[in-house]
Amino acid sequence: MIIHNSTFEISAVRPSQWPEGGLPEFAFIGRSNVGKSTLLNRLLNRKNLARVSSQPGKTRQINFFAINEQFRFVDLPGYGYAAVSKRERSEFASMIDKYLLEREPLCRIVQLVDIRHEPSKDDVAVHEGLAQLDVPLVVVATKLDKIGKSQVPSQVKKIRQTLRADVPIYPVSAEKRLGLDELWALFESDIAQWPEHEELT
Repeated sequence: MIIHNSTFEISAVRPSQWPEGGLPEFAFIGRSNVGKSTLLNRLLNRKNLARVSSQPGKTRQINFFAINEQFRFVDLPGYGYAAVSKRERSEFASMIDKYLLEREPLCRIVQLVDIRHEPSKDDVAVHEGLAQLDVPLVVVATKLDKIGKSQVPSQVKKIRQTLRADVPIYPVSAEKRLGLDELWALFESDIAQWPEHEELT
């Protein structure tokens, strides 16, 4: 995928603020410290389009990014919420649920987990919920460069077993740009099959 342009559109907290236009959207969701913003920036060859914070959990809204005027990346608030109140956690969950359940242009959900660790209880609970939606789902195991090559198969197997995942798992490293081409190939396939694809090209 050649990125001609990528722009931040809006940070939304309610459906009335969601962008119009019907472009296919890829929603990224994961724990607050899983490296979501870093991955988005690497995929788009931008340094700070998605803001990377030293304090995990800073994404408090749904951030929409338009790419090549053909599709969108959607950065959902990280779950885990260690530093926020119970009320805020409830508000985040409601905002995310509303997007996932009601957003018609949602093309695929990308759940991020850390390849170094067994998925957390939050990861498992979120995955179970996502798997029940009528939306294609993929798991991306981040921070691939932090483990040895010989560990990759066993870690991927552990992730699959813990999540009870019946979807593809893509090991990637945003820092080393490993696995990003394979992820882009998946996205391009999704875009090509999108009903309005002919209007987007």
